[in-house]
Amino acid sequence: MIRLLVESISIQLEAAFGEDYTIYDESIEQGLKEPCFFIQCLESTFQRYRGKRYYRTHQFCIQYFPRDTINARSECEAVANRLYDALECLTLHDDQTQLWGKKLRYKIESGVLNFFVDYDLFVLKETETPLMETLDHNMREKKGELPDGR
Repeated sequence: MIRLLVESISIQLEAAFGEDYTIYDESIEQGLKEPCFFIQCLESTFQRYRGKRYYRTHQFCIQYFPRDTINARSECEAVANRLYDALECLTLHDDQTQLWGKKLRYKIESGVLNFFVDYDLFVLKETETPLMETLDHNMREKKGELPDGR
């Protein structure tokens, strides 16, 4: 599920910003090409509900590394405003399901934009063990074996 969300976020970013921005979803030690986005899931939870329903939460951080290091703050603020629109509603690319983002917020630290968004959803989990269909039970009463003497 996390991989699907990361890929869907990446598609949304490319649609909103174009191909001039590189999008990473794995750690890059060297050779970071700016301007770029880095997508990571910070936290995910999985809670069981009734039956086969589960509630999953996913907190994402999309980091933006600006092109202009001198005016980094103003560039990051402009990108953050565009990210609000781009990530408010995520379309999952596997089945065209729409997923609304929650708690969209950002902060700029050391010239890097950190944009946070939560995507929460219910999922159905298939039962792995088959349920019992029928039970045949044959029972006879034998005299003298019951405690009341029958």
